[in-house]
Amino acid sequence: MNLDPSIMQKAEVLIEALPYIQRFNRKIIVVKYGGSAMVDEELKKHVIQDVVLLKLVGFKPIIVHGGGKEISSWISKAGMTPKFVGGLRVTDEATMEIAEMVLNRVNKSLVQLVNELGVKAVGISGKDGQLLKCERKYAGGQDIGFVGDVKEVNPQVIYDLLEKDYLPIICPIGFDDSFQSYNINADDAACAVARAVKAEKLAFLTDVEGLYRDFEDKSSLISEITAEAAQEMVSSGMLGGGMLPKLQNCIDAIEHGVSRVHILDGRIPHCLLLEIFTKKGIGTAILGNGKEKVIHE
Repeated sequence: MNLDPSIMQKAEVLIEALPYIQRFNRKIIVVKYGGSAMVDEELKKHVIQDVVLLKLVGFKPIIVHGGGKEISSWISKAGMTPKFVGGLRVTDEATMEIAEMVLNRVNKSLVQLVNELGVKAVGISGKDGQLLKCERKYAGGQDIGFVGDVKEVNPQVIYDLLEKDYLPIICPIGFDDSFQSYNINADDAACAVARAVKAEKLAFLTDVEGLYRDFEDKSSLISEITAEAAQEMVSSGMLGGGMLPKLQNCIDAIEHGVSRVHILDGRIPHCLLLEIFTKKGIGTAILGNGKEKVIHE
């Protein structure tokens, strides 16, 4: 029998994915969803398809999403000017009101996309079940308003949803001792959630290909690195821009029980599947010291 080679190739792809499905079956994976993948409707569809597939093959995915670009858009529509200090949004009372409104709107749109693909999703914020308790965060000693630094996570509501076979989708709004609302950087929120549930994987969808030894040299992309080596890069001062706090978040997650952290280019369709289910992967994987390598070739 002469079979179409493309059919056999599909079978090979599935077989390549098998050991990863076995290894991470019933394991919690936190996906930080943000950047261009939230703005481009086609990319958004691919990300949600990826997460739904992870759920249907036995993983326990959790989405933590941002919405910075949409918040800025609505702030401008309100006749205000978005302001940032050290990459953090200056959040006065009016900005906080808009941020909470927009993030909850984004949250429910993602819930709808997941539901449409036949998986039950539940959207919550860090206020639900007292999930993300905060205190005020300062940027270089400067007060930037209602920006939260997560100090305590109560993951029970997440465990309850996972136990009932729901896919939790979390927007980064928290609260303080007085139950005042706070806007939380989505990277910080994802890291805090992953640490609290001791996720097997934490994946950051970003607008860069991954971690470079030299950002100007695109051939210097790092496929795998230990948390110890990543800390040396942070301490060396060789990193700049938004990668520095993101990498520090990755290291903190590893040090608090997360086994692997992935930095992925969310602009690549199906980047999550390519990173998790193939031998080579496409982004940067940060491993806990002594953890088994992901690449086997």
